[in-house]
Formats: sequence, C-alpha cells, structure tokens
Amino acid sequence: MEDIRWQFQQIIRHFGLLDKNCCSAGGTEVSLVQSHILYEIDCQHEPSMQEIAEILGMDITTFSRQIQTLLQKNLVKKLPCSHDKRVSILSLTEEGTKVVSTIEKRVNEYLNEIFSHMNEFEKETVIRSLKLLNENMEKVWKRVCASSKEKL
Repeated sequence: MEDIRWQFQQIIRHFGLLDKNCCSAGGTEVSLVQSHILYEIDCQHEPSMQEIAEILGMDITTFSRQIQTLLQKNLVKKLPCSHDKRVSILSLTEEGTKVVSTIEKRVNEYLNEIFSHMNEFEKETVIRSLKLLNENMEKVWKRVCASSKEKL
C-alpha cells in the first residue's frame, strides 16, 4: 500500500504545481480552494452556499470567508433564494466566468500534454481506471459520512 500512497502523493504534487500556475486570469488571482469553489458554482444550477460547502467538504464558516473574498474580487454573486430568504444562492459574475474558463483551458492543456505521451489504449485505460477509482471513493465517502452522522 505504501507505493499506492506514494503515487497519490506524486499526483497531488503535480496538480498542486499546476494549480499554483493556473489560478489567475486577467490579473485576478485565486487560491486553489477558491478555484474549486468557482468550478462547483459553475457546474451546479443555482446552488446554495450550503450545497457548495457540502460538495467540497468544507465547514460553512470557512466557506463563508472564501465567498466573501470571491465577492470582493467580483467573481461571485450571492442573492437570497426567492422562496426562502434564509438561503443564499451563488452564481458567477461575468469576470468569474472568465476566470473559470481560463483555468479550465489551462488544466485541459496540461491534461492534453500528459495524454499526448500515451497511445489510445493507455489513455482509455487511465480514464477508465480513474472513473472506477472515483466511483469507489464516492461509495466509501458516503459510507464514512453516514457513519459519522450516526455517531452524533
């Protein structure tokens, strides 16, 4: 198992280096956490603050501080929900959409460069394996979360 952990550490490091170099657009810098928040807001339809915090596994206090920073950078809008004023709905501003697009482009260029060193069979094998790994990680995560709630 030690070799598997080492492999994951290497992947995380490589993506960490990518994130240090790709999280800015038009002079706007965002942290790795903020880029994940922007990505999730972009992927969801009218998400609430609580929904995005849960998706990212963040406590709401830490998440709220990150949203405040993104609001100050004019990357995110926060509006009250039309049917429940206690809930805040998040969306990207035009500038936020540009930042997300720029980061997405850079990540895709990086991934394309990685895959350019593989033949079709290798690419398909890696993608299939990543999907399988993600599916199983999701199952374990849900079980861990359910178990944690039962203990409370």
